[in-house]
Amino acid sequence: MRLIGLDPGLGATGWGVIEAGDGRLGYVADGTVVTNRALSLAERLVQLADGLTAVIGKYRPDEAAVEETFVNRNAVSTLRLGQARGVVLLVPARAGLRVAEYLPNLVKKTVVGSGHAAKVQVQMMVRALLPGAVVSTADAADALAVAICHAHHRETALRIARTTS
Repeated sequence: MRLIGLDPGLGATGWGVIEAGDGRLGYVADGTVVTNRALSLAERLVQLADGLTAVIGKYRPDEAAVEETFVNRNAVSTLRLGQARGVVLLVPARAGLRVAEYLPNLVKKTVVGSGHAAKVQVQMMVRALLPGAVVSTADAADALAVAICHAHHRETALRIARTTS
């Protein structure tokens, strides 16, 4: 199964695509959709939507996973991040993908073993779990971590469903 992980941001949204199946993970691709800060908010959201649509069209994932965001001290930044996150949820859903959401602490705990792991630790574990991963940016590493988290939690849910039916 091909999974795409997404790390939302208005300025840069990381994405990472992996293959998951039979208890194995494989790296496919990663990158970042970057928006032009000189444009209006609406134009930047269009850039984000177009970029994600192109990535989904190219790699054709079966499911998507998005990192949930936290509220920060700056209300304007939080609002803009929420708007970008809306686009990040909408694009894969509009493409017909099931979209799961994971809290940042769960992603870190799944990938590193600690819910308060540093970004460097997450990047190191992503590279260890996905040999050959390019990991072009920190945002892309976070997105790959979200995809890995989804692969692990998705499998567990499927196993539980099989044993209870």
